Amino acid sequence: MSEKDCGHHEDEQRKLHRRLLTALLAFIVVILFIILLVWLILRPTKPRFVLHDATVYAFNLSSPNSLTSNLQITLSSRNPNGRIGIYYDKLDVYATYRSQQITLPTLLPPTYQGHKDVTVWSPFLYGNAVPVAPYLADSLSQDQMAGTVLVHIKVYGRVRWKVGTFISGRYRLYVNCPAYIGFGSKNNGFDVGPAIKFQLVQGCNVDV
Repeated sequence: MSEKDCGHHEDEQRKLHRRLLTALLAFIVVILFIILLVWLILRPTKPRFVLHDATVYAFNLSSPNSLTSNLQITLSSRNPNGRIGIYYDKLDVYATYRSQQITLPTLLPPTYQGHKDVTVWSPFLYGNAVPVAPYLADSLSQDQMAGTVLVHIKVYGRVRWKVGTFISGRYRLYVNCPAYIGFGSKNNGFDVGPAIKFQLVQGCNVDV
C-alpha cells in the first residue's frame, strides 16, 4: 500500500471518529433536552409542612445557664404534585430558641411520598442540660414570665424527585416551623399525663 493510500485511510478513520463523536454528543444533548422539557412541564412544587402539635414533658432553665427540654411533636408533609413523587432520604428534626439549637437532632426514617400523599411523623426531641448563652438565659426567663416562649422546630435534610422512572439528584431541604409555648396564665395547653399538649396547626416555611 502506498503512502498516499495510507494517508487517505487515516483521514477516513478520523472522519468516522468525528462523526461518531458528533452523533454521541447530539444524542446526549437530545436526552438532556427531553429531561429538561419534562421537568419544566411538570415543574415540581416543594412539599408543604404543617406543625400540628407539641407535647412538652420538660422545659426547665437551671443555673448556670442550662436548658433541659423534652418534647414530642406531630409534623406532617404533603406532596402537592400530581405527577411527581418525593424521596425523603434523610431528615433531621431539632428545636431552636432564638437561633440556638436546644435539642439533639432526631433522625426521621427515609420514606417515599407518592402523588398528593401525606406523611405524618411524631418524633421526640431531647436536650439535656444544654448550655445556653447568658443573654439567651435572661431572654428565656423573661419570655417565660411574660407567658409565651417562641420555639422553632427545624427540619434539615435531602430530597429527590421522581418523575416516571426518572429520579433526580439530591436537593437540600430546609423547614422552619414556629411553635408558641404558653406558660403561667397564658398556658393554653391541656394535660396529657405528666406533660402539656399544645395544639398548634402551624404552617411552616419550606426551602428546597
